[in-house]
Amino acid sequence: MTQTSKRDDHAGGPMDRVADLGKDIGSYIRQQRNNAKISLRQLSKLAGVSNPYLSQIERGLRKPSAEILQQIAKGLRISAEALYVQAGILDHPVGGPVVEAVRADTSLTERQKQVLLDVYESFRRENLGTHLAGDSSASRDHKE
Repeated sequence: MTQTSKRDDHAGGPMDRVADLGKDIGSYIRQQRNNAKISLRQLSKLAGVSNPYLSQIERGLRKPSAEILQQIAKGLRISAEALYVQAGILDHPVGGPVVEAVRADTSLTERQKQVLLDVYESFRRENLGTHLAGDSSASRDHKE
């Protein structure tokens, strides 16, 4: 097999997926910016990122670091976590409508959101443990 054919075999491989992530995050940022009715120049000032660099991110020409995503999220007044998920830095969160509502609340800081979600998750685990313990004792009662 020649070197060229090996490269052809990898079409759609990891490097292509990385390039797609850059386009995905760029279009997501543009969509969020348009939803917020903020110009590219305004977001550039709010995020502390140069106008040309932000434009390149939106067009998928540059893949921003986690720090730049955090600045952009702050400028857009959205969760940095949402941008991290979109960029492929974090896995898509699981949790349902309560978790989504907490993450979407722009009046809470990221720290407050995390504390709320930690408490919520601890209650869910506790109740699941109680429920499972109740089921096992119920099944013991039926065996005797």
